[in-house]
Amino acid sequence: MMNAVYAGSFDCYTNGHHDIVKKAAVLFDRLYIVIAVNSEKRRRYPAELMQTAIARTLENDGLTNCTVCIHDGVVADFCIENDIGYTIRGLRNRMDYDYEENIATVNKLIAPNLETVYFRADNNGISSSLIAELSKYRKDFSGLVPPAVNELLLRCESE
Repeated sequence: MMNAVYAGSFDCYTNGHHDIVKKAAVLFDRLYIVIAVNSEKRRRYPAELMQTAIARTLENDGLTNCTVCIHDGVVADFCIENDIGYTIRGLRNRMDYDYEENIATVNKLIAPNLETVYFRADNNGISSSLIAELSKYRKDFSGLVPPAVNELLLRCESE
């Protein structure tokens, strides 16, 4: 079986992220969407709630070969522990490529058989930072995130 992991903070999960998931889900038998928790960073949205919203998005799109997990640790170790041979990364521009190549190099040191596959998102101008900025000023971001994620963000905003 060909298994892959698509890891990120997903704080928040955007249509750009989801576009990459849809493309990767076609190529791999099992795709793990891993919410990578970094204890050094403060999340805007709870990882557990984002996990639920992403899972609902996958279900709504019939992506049955995808699983959403939360992982606190090195993603390459998650791949070793779960017999995953590929890591998926999204690229928006040349700067993303340079950054991702450094991560791929480190992953290879930890897990020599782990290959990195790059995807270009159709919605390449969307970023979690952009969503956070729009949210801060109470601007409509509903067209930039999946409906289940939009519901979560609006709920968190009102609390």
